[in-house]
Amino acid sequence: MKPVLVRELIGETLREERTLQGKTLREVSKAARVSLGYLSEVERGQKEASSELLAAICGALDVPLSVILSVVSEKLRIHEKIVMPLPVRPLARAAA
Repeated sequence: MKPVLVRELIGETLREERTLQGKTLREVSKAARVSLGYLSEVERGQKEASSELLAAICGALDVPLSVILSVVSEKLRIHEKIVMPLPVRPLARAAA
C-alpha cells in the first residue's frame, strides 16, 4: 500500500473546499496572490506549501487554516486506520 503524503491530503482538501465554493483556480490564485500554476501543483499534492502560502490560500477561501488542518488530520487518521485519536502529550512533558 502506498503511503499517504500530508501534502497530497492538504491539496485534496483545498481543492474540495474551492470546488465546494464554486471558485476557480484563477479566482483563488488571484486572491491569495500565488501563481495559478503553483496553486494547481499544491492542489495536486506535487508541491509542499509553506505555512504562509497555506494561510494565504485559506484566506482566499475564507476558511481558517485550523479547519483545513483538522480535515487533513481526520483523513490521515482514517487512512492510518486509527479508531480512537491518540492523546497528544503537552509540549512541556514532551520536551522533558
